[in-house]
Amino acid sequence: MNKVIIISIAILFFSCQENYTPKPRGFFKISFPEKEFQQYTGNCPFTFQFPTYSKIDTLEKRCFFNLQFPDFKATLHVSYFPVSENLYEHTEESRTLAYKHSIKANAISEQPFIDQKNSVFGLVYDYEGTTATALQFYLTDSTNHFFRGALYFNTEVNDSLIPITNFLQEDIKYLIESFRWKEKLAQQKTVIPKLPQADVPQQRILEPQKAK
Repeated sequence: MNKVIIISIAILFFSCQENYTPKPRGFFKISFPEKEFQQYTGNCPFTFQFPTYSKIDTLEKRCFFNLQFPDFKATLHVSYFPVSENLYEHTEESRTLAYKHSIKANAISEQPFIDQKNSVFGLVYDYEGTTATALQFYLTDSTNHFFRGALYFNTEVNDSLIPITNFLQEDIKYLIESFRWKEKLAQQKTVIPKLPQADVPQQRILEPQKAK
């Protein structure tokens, strides 16, 4: 009798194993707004284009502000510093702040940004994994200006934020590509980069790099 029970349990166990099919990971469907941008016209030595579905909250320190994305509970924290033979200090501080998230990040990739014509040079830190920050970067003309941005979520971070992260990263990368120093604008014709599409990945200057 005991042998019959054991054999029956074994058959049931293996039959359940054979019928099990793991389900692919899914995400809630999110309705994203159409990508539209406007020009930043603040009293700062730079300008750029930012999404119409975001808003700027100015801070007390000049050219420090937060670019808020209320619908996505995310904030791009922006800071600006005039450079006076201390560019290395600013770049190293940015690197330190970026790698504070290395414990939780699966990988951090560094993407150089070079716009020789407009004297805009920088580095973009891209994150893989569930980190509080989705992207950080700095831009400089290498002599007079230093601009830094860090995108953070104002909510618990998990895999369900991946579609939002991808959407906002496109916006921030477009901001970077449209970035200009005002002192350079009078010297040449401004060329605005192509708008990113919400449903079609763009192959532009800033492309994801594989983590080594």
